Amino acid sequence: MTLDLLPRPRSLEAGEGTVPRRTPETGVDPSLPAEGYRLEISPQRVHLAAADDAGRFYGRATLDQLARGMDGELPVCTITDWPDLPVRGVMLDISRDKVPTTATLEALVDRLASWKVNQLQLYMEHTFAYAGHEQVWAEASPLTAEEVRGLDAFCRQRHVELVPNQNCLGHMGRWLRHERYRPLAVAPDGWSFHGRWRAPTTLDPANPASLALVRELLGQLLPCFTSTRVHVGLDEPFELPPDRIGQYQDFAARIRRLPELDGRQVLMWGDVVVGRDRLGQLPEGVTVCEWGYEAEHPFAERSADLAAATRPFWVCPGTSSWLTVLGRVTNMRKNCLGAATAAADHGAGGLLNTDWGDLGHLQYLPIREPGLAYAAAVSWCREANPDLDLAAALDEHGFDDPTSELGRALLALGDAHLLVTPQFPNLSVLVMHLYFPQLQLGRTFTDGLTTDDLRAVEETIADAIDAVGRARPRRPDGDLVRDEIRTGAALVGLLCRDARARLQADGWLSSVPELERHALAADLEPIIDAHRSLWLARNRPGGLDDSVRWLTHLRECYLTGATEKSWGGW
Repeated sequence: MTLDLLPRPRSLEAGEGTVPRRTPETGVDPSLPAEGYRLEISPQRVHLAAADDAGRFYGRATLDQLARGMDGELPVCTITDWPDLPVRGVMLDISRDKVPTTATLEALVDRLASWKVNQLQLYMEHTFAYAGHEQVWAEASPLTAEEVRGLDAFCRQRHVELVPNQNCLGHMGRWLRHERYRPLAVAPDGWSFHGRWRAPTTLDPANPASLALVRELLGQLLPCFTSTRVHVGLDEPFELPPDRIGQYQDFAARIRRLPELDGRQVLMWGDVVVGRDRLGQLPEGVTVCEWGYEAEHPFAERSADLAAATRPFWVCPGTSSWLTVLGRVTNMRKNCLGAATAAADHGAGGLLNTDWGDLGHLQYLPIREPGLAYAAAVSWCREANPDLDLAAALDEHGFDDPTSELGRALLALGDAHLLVTPQFPNLSVLVMHLYFPQLQLGRTFTDGLTTDDLRAVEETIADAIDAVGRARPRRPDGDLVRDEIRTGAALVGLLCRDARARLQADGWLSSVPELERHALAADLEPIIDAHRSLWLARNRPGGLDDSVRWLTHLRECYLTGATEKSWGGW
């Protein structure tokens, strides 16, 4: 008997036959590890023993999954299960335009908890309603203190820890664009990146007013959470020159000493402090979050260094959904498995799976779900889940699709980018000219792109759209899920047409015949309308106009044939 569970349990001994579902007898088994449980299902009884309340919750979640897969019956079996890692988290980017509604967040928390995820972080730059700083968040539809407290209580009931996450150094561009805050920047007048001017993004760690701002923000944010953890970011201080690393380290130490953080575990990204010499200079009470989003990221090597430095650390892979529209599924699986393996081998305290929203957050929620589900599985038990049948698990325990069409279609779309020769880290080559219409296709990092390969992608997309049409997801937002997948697929299909037209000329959009460009613009129009509608079905209106601007800019380029060399910060 094959039982598709998400995650697969550590130990499953299958018997013969099924029994009607019934309320389990429950007990405590102190011999089980924390969050562990044992299910014994026989013709005589259903018994659930657990190490603690969380273990009972996860045991009942497994019972729900068993019953869902067998039309309400339960298979005769014995399951013994507990997690590899004490923290199995998800971090959602709610600052790159997309701030989910409370209903969206609660539905996602329910789903994550059923997959035995026990932590959620909402990455913030400017999307909390900080009193006295209305200028920064006025157009962002931010979370309020009351909303955060409500979500925190909702999460606690499902054994999910809601952790505050406020970046405190880099990625502060939404603040530094305003005159009031610009004097706090390392480079108030902007800075050069590969010869292009960029607006300021990084607070000056040597300016006492920077720390005062951080202290004020944390002082307002942290009381809304019951968690004793806080993520303060500190990643990618792009403008800070290498000879000022000492000021960075001092800033981290001063944040750690803030009275608002007394009694709290501080989390920070590890990109600046990855070397052992720098790790030794970190203050006590800081957990390093080692992040990397490619299949080959050296989680094992970095984790070994962190363990040797006796620093508490987490590993942080990603869903590989951002800058793709349709995802990068194979990369995601290797990235998450590598992180989970390194975590188990080197004693990490947790795995934090990240989902970013760079450049307009154009990927829809279903595109993230393969990455959320797979990371949940391998962070719970690496040994049982590396070859998880992800399509079947998503159909059964993600979308409740009895046709078994949706999961396979989603994974096919997520690997469509592999049908073209050029590959580039952290994004899909299929969509680069959406973000940067000024690119000449078929040159440099798109060298090797061919019209035949693009037609193969279009055929894959068409087959997947047909499968989505046959799918019948029974979860409450099932129709919305199908519309989101179809809209994302239609956008990438249009971009393939765009790319073929460019390659048939000299690679530049300006060389595509006007008639073809105008046809692309006309076909993009309903996609833009759909994007607006789909956004508002799950998210607040703040940020929508910024997101849509990427699509309307592309439409304008189609209509005129003209592109801006500096568009998108290049």
